[in-house]
Amino acid sequence: LVWASAERSPVDTEAGAARFDALIEADEKIEPRDWMPDGYRATVIRQMAQHAHSEVIGMQPEANWITRAPTLLRKAILMAKVQDEAGHGLYLYAATETLGVSRDELNELLHTGRQKYSSIFNYPTLSWADIGAIGWLVDGAAIVNQIVLQRTSYGPYARAMVKICKEESFHARQGYSIMMALANGTEEQRAMAQDAIDRWWWPALMMFGPHDSESPHTEQSMAWKIKRITNDDLRQMFIDQTVPQAHYLGCTIPDDDLVFNDETGHWEIGEIDWEEFWSTIKGDGRLNRERISHKVAAWDDGAWVRDAAVAYAAKRRDRLQASA
Repeated sequence: LVWASAERSPVDTEAGAARFDALIEADEKIEPRDWMPDGYRATVIRQMAQHAHSEVIGMQPEANWITRAPTLLRKAILMAKVQDEAGHGLYLYAATETLGVSRDELNELLHTGRQKYSSIFNYPTLSWADIGAIGWLVDGAAIVNQIVLQRTSYGPYARAMVKICKEESFHARQGYSIMMALANGTEEQRAMAQDAIDRWWWPALMMFGPHDSESPHTEQSMAWKIKRITNDDLRQMFIDQTVPQAHYLGCTIPDDDLVFNDETGHWEIGEIDWEEFWSTIKGDGRLNRERISHKVAAWDDGAWVRDAAVAYAAKRRDRLQASA
């Protein structure tokens, strides 16, 4: 998919390209009205759209537990968290629209499988401990990536990430709080916490994407400063901060090859199951079809709300024009 900007003369293109390169070199932001290469525009649209889709699809596995949260306080916290995810999707769709693509078009691309969302959301939430693991591991992995995105070169994306990161920090603390409560609970609760870690650890590592050598977008995205740190480096940052947290819980990381390298100061892991990763990306994960089916149904069910909002806006515009 290619989104091209308006037709430009050779002179405009040359001057615009020079200014674009200068802004990137100076580590300044590219804004919606700035000249940008069509490839840059398409890459930012792809990345922001995937991010927005992930926030919205990511509501599903957690909303599944709102009615089954163990206490009223946990229920209220989880409702606030799911509501935050909807807001994050809204910010990111709005940021993507600044590049000339409509929200309806983005949703159509998602619904028809032409755009993706994070593979992590194609796994089921089987117990309350999974909600803790999602907050701690999944949102924790997201924060590692999103803090860096506050320095991405596209201005609206970078600014959206400031608020999102603040709220994601709450989400991660909420998840670790659940894991702490379970780890300090009964033997059954401790087993529940360990089971959740066993199932979510490897998918969380997959969230950072394939090895840099296998990533088709990394090199150009790094050159344009859309991406500031590579997949493998981000993954290592997450591993180094998370393994000690698991040990503090008294839980075990499900990796027999996990070892601390005294020379590098990093934790080293075994090989990720990339076959599972690519299978999920291609639509053959455990819940790919269910997630999209639910999203499409919600979109169709909400059509009357969108139509009513458009009609109200038109009526209000006509009244303002009539009174002018």
